[in-house]
This record gives sequence, C-alpha cells and structure tokens, in this order.
Amino acid sequence: MEKSKSCVNWVAGHSSVITYRRAMKILSNNCILIILLIFVCGATQIHAQRQHVTCRNRRSPCFLKPLICPDECPTRTSKHPKAKVCYVNCDSPICKADCKHRKPNCDGNGAACFDPRFIGGDGIVFYFHGKRNEHFSLFSDHNLHINARFIGLRPAGRTRDFTWIQALGILFGSHTFSLEATKAATWDDKIDHLSFSYDGEEVMLPEGPLSTWKSPETKMKIERISSKNSVVVSLPDVVEIAVNVVPITKEDDRIHNYQIASDDCFAHLEVQFRFFGLSPEVEGVLGRTYQPDFENPAKPGVAMPVVGGEDKYRTTSLLSAGCKACMFTPNNVTAKESSAIMEYGMLDCTGGFSRGNGIVCKK
Repeated sequence: MEKSKSCVNWVAGHSSVITYRRAMKILSNNCILIILLIFVCGATQIHAQRQHVTCRNRRSPCFLKPLICPDECPTRTSKHPKAKVCYVNCDSPICKADCKHRKPNCDGNGAACFDPRFIGGDGIVFYFHGKRNEHFSLFSDHNLHINARFIGLRPAGRTRDFTWIQALGILFGSHTFSLEATKAATWDDKIDHLSFSYDGEEVMLPEGPLSTWKSPETKMKIERISSKNSVVVSLPDVVEIAVNVVPITKEDDRIHNYQIASDDCFAHLEVQFRFFGLSPEVEGVLGRTYQPDFENPAKPGVAMPVVGGEDKYRTTSLLSAGCKACMFTPNNVTAKESSAIMEYGMLDCTGGFSRGNGIVCKK
C-alpha cells in the first residue's frame, strides 16, 4: 500500500514538472513572437516615416525618380540644428538619397568662412582678403549673381586689412535679395543677428526652428535651421545657401591678434553654397573655381594660399552686378542652352586634414 502511494506521489510530482516545463516553453515561444511583432511593427513604422526626395534637374539621370531617404536621415527637414537631413545629388550617376548637415560645413566645397577662407568647386583651399567696407562678386553667372560685403579692421603696423564677410547680395532675374549679419558690440546667443530684404523690402522671419518665408513670385525660400542665427536660403533649381552668423571671440582675438575693440564683436557670416545650374563661363572669386578647365592659382602646400582679383571682382554696392568680369544678365532666368548644366553639392572632402588644407576633389 505504501509503495502504491509512493508511486502515485512520484507520478504526480513529475507530471507537475512536465506541465511546468510545457508552460514555460509556451510562454517563451509567446515572448519570442511578441518581440518579433514589436520589431516588425517598429521597422514598418520607421520605414513609413522615411520621406521621398526627387531630382528636378531635367538633365540629370535621376530626373523625377522617387528616392527613399536612408534610415540615418529619414526626413528632408529637422527641428534639431545638428541633425542630418535627406537630399539627392542630381549630378551623381548613382541615383540615391544621401544625408547632409544643414549648417555650413566650413571644410566642404563651396564654403566661405573665417577671414575669409574659401574652398572652391575644385576642392582647393584659398584665401581672398578683399578690402574692408567694399563689395566683391563671389559668383556671377548668366542667371545668378552673388556679392559679398567685407568688413574688417587694420591694426597699426599691418600692411593689409583683416576682413570677414558681413552680408550677401543676390541678383536673379529682375529680383534682388540681401542677407546681413547685424552689428553688435557684444555677442548674445539669445538675440538673432540676421536681417533680410527682398526687392528692397524688409523680410520678417519669425524666430524658431523651421520658421519659413517664401516669395510667391519666385519661390525663393528662407528657412531657419535653429531658432536664431542660422538659415538656409534656396532658389529652386538654382542655388541653396547655408548661412550661420558668428562673432569674433576673445579666443580668436588672442590667437590672431586682431585687436578687436570693445564696441564691436564683428558679427559675420559663415556660408556654404550648393549650385544646381552653373554654366562653364561662371565667374567670381569663388565662382571661377567651378569652371571645368580652371587652374587655381593657389599654391599647393602653402599654409595660407592667398589669391588676388580685387580689381576684377569689385562692385560698387551689395546689389550691383557691375564688375569687370561679371557675367550676370538681368531677366535671364535660365542658363544658355549651350551651357553644360552641373550640380555642385556640399561635399566633404577633408579626408582628415585639419581645417581642410590640401583638399583636392575631382569634379
């Protein structure tokens, strides 16, 4: 009798163990299934949030092809100033969406930063000092003209001015647009130091990320990247300009011995240009570097290769196209039919070199 009870207890005990193991196995399988469902739903949601971009350059192999943005930058805009956004390089033979930063990349092609240091369309670094309180043509093409106003100072004993770009003046068709860094005695990040005008009228752009203004006539758009002091100016199928306003800091002053006075922090622009339809005849301090056969006079291997051209590219005002080498034709809203239409993006060809010195990129 006792043996029978022992057998029953043994069977009951093992049955409980077996039932428990089966229950745990079922639970484990259910957990795996739930995890897989969550993963699939999340991936589907991320994919659904990815936007499409399209190239509208008719001469591009990617013309009107819908391209899905990569996971790294799923959208074309972002409220975060440092976030990458999606775009398509219409000049690339490979049709794919790529990522870029919206703020100027001072070490990328088409950049003009510091005092002023340029990186040409050929990827070569050079300096053009110009002259304080004067204007020079950065780009001049048949349908687009961009000037820069230089500000600066000349400390005692110096043979030339220290200069920075304070404003841009843009001419296209019969329209004009200007963008300026406003003067400030001391720098305050909480204050916006940008002002704009379109066809002579002041443009009011509310503060805040993604705040935009658009011209109903030309579709020119100004969009804030951050709440203050950073914008992107775009003219569809012509140019995109990333702009940032910065001051001369005390550290800059100490390192370079600018001898900045206490009543002016020399707020100036950092800019980077991206073009969509330059002709081979394009001119300007920076524009000439986009010519297919241009030979850059900047000496390779020199720490600060300085190039000239002040007399060739000097204009009488911020919104004047009257320089010796200027190509701009008012009301010519499209490039010549014979022109080779090219897109030049915001490439980063630094290759690890400090400040971009020695950059050489092939077109």
